[in-house]
Amino acid sequence: MKIGIEAQRIFRKNKHGMDYVILQEIKELQQMDTPHEYYVFVKPGEDCCVESSKNVHVIELKCPSYPLWEQWALPRAAKKYGVQLLHCTSNTAPIWCNIPLILTLHDIIFLEPRDKNNSSLYQNLGWLYRRLVVPRILKKCRRIITVSNFEKQNIMSKLHIPEERMAMIYNGYNDWFRPLAPHSSSHTSKSPFFFLGNTDPKKNTERTLVAYARYLEQSEIKRDLLMADLDRNYLDGIIRRNHIEHILPHITMPGYIPNDELPRIYNEAFAFLYTSLRESFGIPLLEGMACGTPVITSNTSSMPEIAGPDAILVNPESSDEIANAMLRLETDKNFYEKQRALGPQRAKLFSWRHTAEQLFQLYEKESNAQSLQ
Repeated sequence: MKIGIEAQRIFRKNKHGMDYVILQEIKELQQMDTPHEYYVFVKPGEDCCVESSKNVHVIELKCPSYPLWEQWALPRAAKKYGVQLLHCTSNTAPIWCNIPLILTLHDIIFLEPRDKNNSSLYQNLGWLYRRLVVPRILKKCRRIITVSNFEKQNIMSKLHIPEERMAMIYNGYNDWFRPLAPHSSSHTSKSPFFFLGNTDPKKNTERTLVAYARYLEQSEIKRDLLMADLDRNYLDGIIRRNHIEHILPHITMPGYIPNDELPRIYNEAFAFLYTSLRESFGIPLLEGMACGTPVITSNTSSMPEIAGPDAILVNPESSDEIANAMLRLETDKNFYEKQRALGPQRAKLFSWRHTAEQLFQLYEKESNAQSLQ
């Protein structure tokens, strides 16, 4: 069977969660002995991170915008190459396409109440595009894949999708996320807290910074906070509103951190703050745990499902709870060591190979179903 895989953004330099998911799935499929041919459709970019192989053909499609690429160039190319099943991997798909579709719907945040304070044009346009497209394509999708049991139940409930049309396939993590050296001095050194915040309100940056301010007021060590990929004007607004100017000398912001640098950063961090309001899976949560770095995460959405019952789970809407968890890690050595040991064991339950094997099994079912028609 000829299977098309939409991977529009994997060649861009600054990749994000959905890009890494399909990139790793493609790389695993390349290593598997499967009877299918895969046609991977991408937009040209700086980082040519996957090449064609015996059963995987990488096709670059030039088009000026995301909507035009997906709605016009993608179905046109899929038809040209004789694709019999098209897997769209990033929440949306072509509205006018007569090829059977599989959709990976990572989340349905676009249907939930919108934070009116979100001034990001990119995020707001993406939200509007998904609201326009997704309701129009759901009935055309043979199967809908999502990435956690939490999100599966959420989609079924809010979009009235029957369970037989759903598939849940967990994400994985790359095996270079692992402990790099003994952390014997982590409990007493000034290694920093690490936080992957951005301007998306669901990342809970404001409450986390307020929590950090309260931590500094009570801590004897006063560890720094390393923050990645955050707009400086956004940070300044949070600091002014909350009168927490005293945190500024303790904050380091290196900008976007490439994925291959993250294992070192997780390993050098005292703890990782993953205090989102909502996640459909949370790959960084898994990466931090795999590195043996204690993770403070939220007790909402999918995060307890991924982190497990023994993780540090806090109410993300309570800055006091976040701060107290930071202080406990710093003052309770036994608790800290327990969390360090817990992470790598929990992470072993997830892998990209297992993700790709489940995806292949789904392709097989759809291939067999089409051959019987």
